[in-house]
Amino acid sequence: MTALDPTASGPTAPGSATPGANAPDPATPGPATPGPATQGAVAPGSVAPSPAVPESGELAERLRTALQHLLPGLRGTRGEHGDLTPSRQAALGALDTHGPMRISALATRLGIALPTTSRMVDLLDASGWIERTPDPEDRRASLIALTDPGRQLLHTVRHETAARLAARIETLSPEEQRALYTALPALESLADSTNPSTNPSTNP
Repeated sequence: MTALDPTASGPTAPGSATPGANAPDPATPGPATPGPATQGAVAPGSVAPSPAVPESGELAERLRTALQHLLPGLRGTRGEHGDLTPSRQAALGALDTHGPMRISALATRLGIALPTTSRMVDLLDASGWIERTPDPEDRRASLIALTDPGRQLLHTVRHETAARLAARIETLSPEEQRALYTALPALESLADSTNPSTNPSTNP
């Protein structure tokens, strides 16, 4: 009988491994271990986490300060348009947008007291910017409506204000202008939800 040579090659038994077949190749790099430089990094194609939303109190204070410094520069010289105060301009704007209305309805829209609104209407009437007409639904009441001079004045003031604001915007960088444009929907929603009683001036 011929003795078996333990070093001779032959069929491998099922489940057995060839010596050295599964040994790692020193030249082949293995999986990288995350280090301090790669931990927390954003993978290519993934979305970076959004920055934390600041507290509403901080937003309110910064917005208030910005408006406090911005708005006075947008108004014309006092007396330039017959001493048209912000409240009087708001009254003309309400009549221009919503049409003739009673004094009580105007007071509600402006968020100011009825006696204050009545005094303001008297001043606007004396300036020729509004007129009183009979209310067809109640002959004892009257409606307040814009006159042609009042409407022309309102549109002139709005145009001048927009021109001053446009000049301010042009001093911003392109990135700042794009950021301002992006913020417009939020500012418009904020304006729509603001209680009219928070108007900065109640001086008739």
